[in-house]
This record gives sequence, C-alpha cells and structure tokens, in this order.
Amino acid sequence: MHGVTFLQDLAVVMIVAALVTVLFHRLKQPVVLGYIIAGVIIGPHTPPFPLIKDEDAIKTLAELGVVFLMFSLGLEFSLRKLRKVGGTALIAAALEIVLMVGVGYHIGRAFGWKTMDCIFLGAMISISSTTIIVKTLGELGRSKETFAELILGILIVQDVLAIVMIALLSSIAMTGSLAVGEVLSTMTRLGVFLTVALVLGLLAVPRLLNYVARFKSNEVLLVAVLGLCFGVALLAVKLNYSVALGAFIIGAVIAEAREIGRVEVLTEPIRDMFCAVFFVAIGLLIEPALLVKYAWPIGLITLAVIVGQALSCSFGVFVAGHDTRTALQVGMGLAQIGEFSFIIASLGLTLGVTSDFLYPIVVTVSAVTTFTTPYLIKSSDRMVSWFDRVAPAKFVNYLALYTRWVGQWSQSQHRSMAGRLVRKWAWQMSLNVAMVAGIFIALGFVGRRLPAWLPGFPGGVQSLAALVWLGAMLLSLPMLIATYRKMEALGILLGEMAATRLGSEPRASAIQAIVANTVLAAGVIGVGLLMLLLSSTILPTGRVLILLLLIVAGITALLWRTFIRLYSRAQVTLEETFAQPPPPRHAEPPHPLAGLLKEAVVETITVTPDCRSAGRLIRELELRTQTGASIVGIERNGATLINPGPDEELQAGDQVLLLGNRQQLDDARKYLLDLGSEL
Repeated sequence: MHGVTFLQDLAVVMIVAALVTVLFHRLKQPVVLGYIIAGVIIGPHTPPFPLIKDEDAIKTLAELGVVFLMFSLGLEFSLRKLRKVGGTALIAAALEIVLMVGVGYHIGRAFGWKTMDCIFLGAMISISSTTIIVKTLGELGRSKETFAELILGILIVQDVLAIVMIALLSSIAMTGSLAVGEVLSTMTRLGVFLTVALVLGLLAVPRLLNYVARFKSNEVLLVAVLGLCFGVALLAVKLNYSVALGAFIIGAVIAEAREIGRVEVLTEPIRDMFCAVFFVAIGLLIEPALLVKYAWPIGLITLAVIVGQALSCSFGVFVAGHDTRTALQVGMGLAQIGEFSFIIASLGLTLGVTSDFLYPIVVTVSAVTTFTTPYLIKSSDRMVSWFDRVAPAKFVNYLALYTRWVGQWSQSQHRSMAGRLVRKWAWQMSLNVAMVAGIFIALGFVGRRLPAWLPGFPGGVQSLAALVWLGAMLLSLPMLIATYRKMEALGILLGEMAATRLGSEPRASAIQAIVANTVLAAGVIGVGLLMLLLSSTILPTGRVLILLLLIVAGITALLWRTFIRLYSRAQVTLEETFAQPPPPRHAEPPHPLAGLLKEAVVETITVTPDCRSAGRLIRELELRTQTGASIVGIERNGATLINPGPDEELQAGDQVLLLGNRQQLDDARKYLLDLGSEL
C-alpha cells in the first residue's frame, strides 16, 4: 500500500502543478510562482482536507530536486564570463551580501526574533535567484546586453558566496557561535576543496565525457553524467559539505565540456520534473493563516529586498567603475530572492535552529519578488531617464568623473607587463599551494582511517603514517617544483625592477641579487612552514622522517625534469580548455541570418515629454543618418506598431524599439533623449 500511496501523492503533485503551470503560462507569469501556489493548494494547511498523505516521500523527491537544481545552476556557471566581469562581479556581490545580511539581521531584531532567526533571515534575503532572473532576461530579449552580462557574473559570484554562507551557517547552528579563526578555517578548507575539485574536474571530466560521447548513445552519456552528479554530491556530504555544493561544482565542470549541449538537452526533462517537485514541496510548508498573522513582516521584508538589493547592487557596480545607467539597470535586475533562499531556509529547519514561521515568510517574499522581477527590469530604462532628469547636474558630473577615473586606473594597471606577470605567477602559486593542501588533507583523512582497514600492517600506525606522508609528498612534488621555479622567476623580476629604479648606480646589481634571493628564501620558508602544518597529523617520527626526506630528495633529483613536464602538460591542458571557443549551449540549427545579425542588438527606450524626440516625425529625426540605428517598433497604450513608417510621430510615453550595434544604440539613446535640444 505504501507504493500506491506514494504514486497517488506524486500524481496529485504533478497534476496540480501542470494545471497551475498552464494557467501561469497563459498569464505570462513565472512558472516557479505557479509551482509554489500548487503546493499551497494541495498542502496540509489548505482546507477542506490535505491531498498529500506521505509528505516524507515528497520531501525526499524535493531533495533530489535540490541536487538537480544546483546541478543545472552549475551548468549555467561560466568561468569564461566570470573572468571577463570578475572584478565587478566580486565587488558588487560581496558588498550586496554584506549589506543585505545586515539589513535582514536588524529587521529580525526590530521584530524581536531570536538571534538565529535574524542571522538566517539576513542570509536568505542576500542571494538573488539565478534561475528566475536568467529566465526573465531571456523572455524579455535582453540577455545579450552589457548590464545582463554583469548580472550573470554577479549571480555566479553570489552562488559561490552562498555556498560559503551555507557552510558557515551550518557551523554556527552546530556550535552556537562563530569565532574569527573558525571563519578563516572554514573558508580556507572550503577554498581548498573548491580549487582541488575544479582543477581535477577540468583535467578529467571533459575528456571522460568526450570518450563517453564516442559511443553515440544518449543513454550512456546521460547515465555517466548522472553518475558524476550524484557521486560528487555524495563526496561533498562525506566531507561535511552539502549536496548542493557537490552538484553545483560538477555542473560547473561539465559546463566546460564540448558535450554541454547534449548534456543540457538530456538532463533538462529530469531537472524540470524534480525541480517542480522541489518548488511544490516548498508550497506545502506555507500556512496561509500564518501569512496573515505575519503580513507586516512580509511586507517590510519584501520592500527591504526590492529596495535594498537594487541600491546595494547598483552601488557595488558603480564602485567597480561602471556608469550610473549600467549600475541602475543591474541593481533593478537583481532585486529578487529565490532558490538559495529556500535552501538556506530548509537548512535552518533541518538543523532545528530557526522558528517555523520564518520559512513561509521567506517563501512568500520570494513569490512576490518573483512576480515583480520582470516589471523592474522593464522599467529600468525609465528609472535611468528619471535619475538623469532629477539628479543635480553637478552630482551627475562627479559620478561620471569617478567612472572615468576608475577606467583609466584599471587600464594603466593592465598595461604593465611586469604587473601582469606578477599577478599571473601569484595566482599560479596560490593554485599550487591549494592543490598541495588538498592532497595532504585528503591523504590525512584517509590515513586516520587506515588502521581500521589494515589492522595487521607491519610496523603499525607509524609505518602507515610514514607511507601516507611519503605518498602525499610524491603527489605534491610537481606543484612544489613549479612553485619553487615561479618564486625564483618572481625574485629575479622584482630584483630587476628594483635595479631599474636605481639606474646606473654601482649598488644596483647588489640590490638586484639581494631582492631576488630574499624573495626566493622567504617563499621557500613559507612553503616549508605550510608543509609542516599540513603534515602535523601524519608526520612520522624523527629517524623515519629523515629517511623519507632523503628518499624524496633523491626522487626529486632523478625526476626533476619529468615532474616539470608533467606539470607543464597539466597546465597546458587547463589553458587549452579555456582557450578553445565556448562549447555550444544548445543543439539548435543556426538561423539563416545569424551571421549577418551577429553584431545586432535591440534596446527599448521611453520617450519623455521634454526630450527632443517627443512630437517629432521619424523622418524629421533622421536617426539613421545621425547615429546608424533604426526604429523597428513602437509600443503605445498597449498597442504595438512594427516597423513604423517615416511619417509616424513619436509621442510622450512611447516605448521605442531600436536596432543597431552597441555604439549605435548608445548614440541613438543620447540623441533621442537629449533634453531641450533643437534639431
């Protein structure tokens, strides 16, 4: 009978979800909102009686939904795009999260909620929804614009920082406090895990999938991908991280494979099904009576999310050096919360540290902000125009001056060849150190469990520890040798820079040698101390250690060039992964005009009463002659005019659709919206 009950519950979930989803498609509203409402309809708190009898089974399916949801978000993760907008995305995402966590915490305090509720509320309202925002930008046809690329980069960084927050929140929930040392330790271990998983994954997974794809079987490819997904998710759980982290990482790695198009097509139906169950399960937890009781907190938190996210993200993007127009567009596009908020809320309930009312409150706030997201993105152009009209001219000039200054400073930083080399080598050495740390942590983890596996090993625990340490050192040698060589090169470069500043002074060569040797010595000492710290749990006794060091030294001398070639081959493999063109995302035939229109961009502007284009005929404007852009559509009072003629008059309030490249559209916007100018 249990099987019949489960089938009945699953049938109810999918039938109601399907009906509500069709309705929301007709109403042109986000489907996710429909899933949540479907959960409310069939939930235990909605009269006359609950339609779901075995909620535990549905929650189990919802956990699978979390895995597929995070896996799909990982597939959207692009290291290439993140590298392109990485600085802006990191600054904006970090500022936004810090500010919104503080806002949420103080809102909870104002309502007299307990400390853990306040902390979790701050985390919940600090992460925007990648799924909903990306889907909304695509439906509005604005996913290729500059501000949309910045939004995607910020969402990627937010997702990574959300994983960090989940780990920190779990630690807070279990210990009741979070010291600075514990924060640093947690973030360091998480950083090492992410680095090792991404590097090893990028080296192995794309090639594995290329091999599997040779069988020309969708079934084999799908099963292999699902095996990787659940395997890495299980590994993350075994290392005391969440399944969400593991699924996200393997999705990000698979996103760099050439078979990403087929993988997305094959996994999309499975993802859609389990994600639907996940969002319906969220709706099951909503108690309508509780929402009425907490209507005031819901309204205040919703307002805080919309206003706070918009302002904090706009501020972060502007601080990173972008103009006010782009900053405001990005801020209004991110004023929403979604799936990560649900995951954080579920974590609080699972750990038993948050109150029951917090989950439905956050879900309701997410539903409301999901509804408002398309309208906020659509109105971003009008908001920019309003800001340009209302803001004092002197203030706007100061903002523009700051933007130009940051741009010039950034360009000057990138022009220096020495600066680029220093940053590149520092990044590579950090990566090597993280890989070495991952090797020692992993083998130390295994070493502490070896005696249970091999109770009769000769020499006992000490011999096992010695073998584990030797194995970790041998695996680390390629990275350690590469780090030594880069430290040597860095010392020589810094020495030459110091000597250049001294010019032809007699002591220039001596200063150069001192700087080069000091940098190398400091680096070697630092790495040595790190190795002692990493080896502390598996370090053998003195005599055995001396013998092992002699063995490592002998192997290093004999295989020095081999280790260099091995490291270089791995480095070239990683560089080739990012150097090759991005893999196709979807297996769709190209449009016949795709090559002709590859530079074309469409953009909407709003005609205001006091701008030069209001009340003018299209032929009078001579827009194409002046800017190169064309007017291809007008939306007026709900009616749409496609490809208007030259005698069509532009009126205040018209939504004008422009076609051109990026520069032409920028010129056209300035030309049409210029205030008080004569033609």
